[in-house]
Amino acid sequence: MLARIAMFMVAAMLAFAITSPVQAIDPDEMFTDPAQEERAREIGKQLRCLVCQNQSIFDSNAGLARDLRMVVRERITAGDDDDQIITFVAERFGDYVLLEPPVKQTTYALWAAPILFLIAALGLGAVYLRRRQPVIEDGLSEAERAEAQRLLKGGDA
Repeated sequence: MLARIAMFMVAAMLAFAITSPVQAIDPDEMFTDPAQEERAREIGKQLRCLVCQNQSIFDSNAGLARDLRMVVRERITAGDDDDQIITFVAERFGDYVLLEPPVKQTTYALWAAPILFLIAALGLGAVYLRRRQPVIEDGLSEAERAEAQRLLKGGDA
């Protein structure tokens, strides 16, 4: 029975590994010009899918990601440069749509949070280490030492 389960697991892993990954981009939404397509992908790598959270719009299959890909392509066709396209999308959806949000007054907390958490963790660790009770080994008293010697020599228990 165990061998059968193991064989099933191996077969499932092989089937998963062999199948090609699903592409998020439909061929009909791609540019025919490879340079424009590459530009669209580079811009899209900087934009977050609002549904999938930490995937770029070119890595996501979500409908909103598809819509954002189309907006990027429309702006490229309209003649906007990369910064104008990213600014256009960020103005519509906020800085959250950017995978690397800018450092500005409204995002200071976002950028400072990791440092503040590290300082808090180090502080809590220091407090913990200071409050910890040291292990005190006094050793045996003379009476306890004599009793131990007596027991080791085969005295009455």
